[in-house]
Amino acid sequence: MQLESLYQEIILDHYRNPRGSGVLENALGEAHHVNPTCGDEVTVRVCLDADGGLQVAYEGQGCSISQASASVMTELVGGADAATVDRIREAFLALMRSKGEGEPDEDVLGDAVAFVGVSKYPARIKCALLPWMALQDAQNRAGISAASD
Repeated sequence: MQLESLYQEIILDHYRNPRGSGVLENALGEAHHVNPTCGDEVTVRVCLDADGGLQVAYEGQGCSISQASASVMTELVGGADAATVDRIREAFLALMRSKGEGEPDEDVLGDAVAFVGVSKYPARIKCALLPWMALQDAQNRAGISAASD
């Protein structure tokens, strides 16, 4: 199977079988973001577990890119400390800025490497970034940052 086809399958799997979708009880922070260009919407909620790891859940509707990105994001950052979440988010942002030319770090990004092809299409980058920006805002609203670790 060709790598691009594998990446498409990963995105479709996360879209069809979302991870982290639902309501998060006792959320400390919440952010609702909308992409006015296409109508994608996502609400991200965060809190900390007893060990200080980030718990994150989302609800949303939209294209396969935005919803799969939210699913991948929750899987990647769930349970991580704020510094690790920041590192993962920065790696994903760098991937989205790479215009398909980057070499994503699979150790950091996991299934998010599948979005390397999305980075070639500026209109789709906003879809992929939507949940990540909502996550950052939800963390800010909750006061969950690397500086507060």
